[in-house]
Amino acid sequence: MSEKKRILLIEDEENIASLIKLHGEINDEYEIEIKPDGISGYQTILNKKPDLIILDIMLPGQNGFDICRKIKNNSDTKHIPVIILTAKIEELDELLGLELGADDYITKPFSPKILFSRIKAVFRRNTRVKRNKKSLIFKDFVMEVDRYILRKKNTIISLTLSEFAILKKLLLNKHKVLTRNQLLQDLNKENLKIVERNIDVHVASLRKKLGEGGEIIETVRGVGYRCSF
Repeated sequence: MSEKKRILLIEDEENIASLIKLHGEINDEYEIEIKPDGISGYQTILNKKPDLIILDIMLPGQNGFDICRKIKNNSDTKHIPVIILTAKIEELDELLGLELGADDYITKPFSPKILFSRIKAVFRRNTRVKRNKKSLIFKDFVMEVDRYILRKKNTIISLTLSEFAILKKLLLNKHKVLTRNQLLQDLNKENLKIVERNIDVHVASLRKKLGEGGEIIETVRGVGYRCSF
């Protein structure tokens, strides 16, 4: 029997927390611990390093956005996937959560089946996506990261440095939505100075060069882009 996944649920609404815990533990896959406030929740993250965190935004003590920011800025916890759970549905909140490094975002009211479907997807993604610093493989393409080369079978696809950097970032975050600002930050780290609105231009050019392979880059309206294949 495989080891149970340890999930920390930071949620102050007792009825919601109890429903999630009951649904999660019913098939014996997960071990769920509940913390009702941000301060004790973050301390538990530091002490126990759970396999996944379900994080409400409106919490007593400390809000979920601040906790997510601290999780992703801490080298000991930044690898832990975070699913944000909130009653807030404004696009700005979703953008902020994703930019802070959250892996998914689900709004209340919600179906527990949907939530645990998302949880399984996050675990599956973290298990299956193999990251190789020297090469990334998708469809008929091979990206040689160190050599800045993209090949389709035996043909080299000519990419600009910006296009190469965008594609690499998307491939390394397969199935995860990346905002334009997240892509922009990586480009600026590599001294590729472009403005946010130019991201769309680079993505359009990249899709064209990839041909049919360009379908792996999905537009998430109002947010950014996601790589799926």
